Amino acid sequence: MRPFDYHRATSPAEATRLADQKGSAFIAGGTNLLDLMKLEVMAPDRLVDVSRVDADGMGGIEPQPDGGLRIGASVTNSALAADPLVRRQYPLLSRALLAGATAQLRNKATTGGNLLQRTRCYYFYDRDTPCNKRSPGSGCAAQKGVNRNHAIFGTSPACIATHPSDMAVALRALDARVELLSPRGKRRIVPLEGFHRLPGDSPHLETVLAPGELILAVHLPPPIGPRQIYRKVRDRASYAFALVSVAVVLRMEDGRISEAACAFGGVGTVPWRDPALEIFLKGEAASEALFDEAGRLLLRDARGQGGNDFKIPLLKRTLRAVLAEAMAERASNPAGGEA
Repeated sequence: MRPFDYHRATSPAEATRLADQKGSAFIAGGTNLLDLMKLEVMAPDRLVDVSRVDADGMGGIEPQPDGGLRIGASVTNSALAADPLVRRQYPLLSRALLAGATAQLRNKATTGGNLLQRTRCYYFYDRDTPCNKRSPGSGCAAQKGVNRNHAIFGTSPACIATHPSDMAVALRALDARVELLSPRGKRRIVPLEGFHRLPGDSPHLETVLAPGELILAVHLPPPIGPRQIYRKVRDRASYAFALVSVAVVLRMEDGRISEAACAFGGVGTVPWRDPALEIFLKGEAASEALFDEAGRLLLRDARGQGGNDFKIPLLKRTLRAVLAEAMAERASNPAGGEA
């Protein structure tokens, strides 16, 4: 690990001011960043610690007047998964967090840091191999290498690495928005769908964050429905990154889908969502034909890389199972207002 300066911020404004220079990075739980620093995949000159910043609601979970929720960026994954309102109104989020890591990691990992996780691509971690995400312009060793865990959606000739977060997949299905603060004191709110960038020809630019910009909170609107399922398929039953994961939120009326949101992990270079699939599902009743057609529609542009071709039929089967479970489930959340 290379030498670096360390500063503990006492407020969001101080944190952004300290981080407003090249080579700076924020640290909270450090569950991903410290690993990358030890391997010298990342080597920031300055770390700005925001783990103890509680101003501007960074450490709280706050119900909102519209029935939604504001989750501070410093809230740990353990606290978020165990929060009674989250478990009652957003069980999808709680389940994704509990599937994502060990209790020890959840006790340290934060909401903001989870969104900023970097890929677990082997070649990204191996400094002796080409990786455009780590070293722009060097190439992508995964294209012709071991790519079993890589993406089938959103890839480019420059990068096929997956986004690793379980939490972000659930938040994508829940229409989350991300509240940001710039070093000039300007706040903005970015829909999660626009927060992570597709790799294109610049995979090292992973989010729309400007230099020194800090995540303050994540905002959730009221859920579109009470039927919420998160299913993660992985190589072993203990904690591992997803081969595929499916997050589904449904609202049913008169036996048919009136609203649907579907997001996917382990398969995209960003937390993946397909609006065409959701439009297709609206107004439909459960049937084997519906589930099969939904899978075909979702996978119409999927592209395997050889080692990960198995993800295409695996995702189709997983989506089919989750939709069947969600449509058959009795609503257990009165706040969802399901007919």
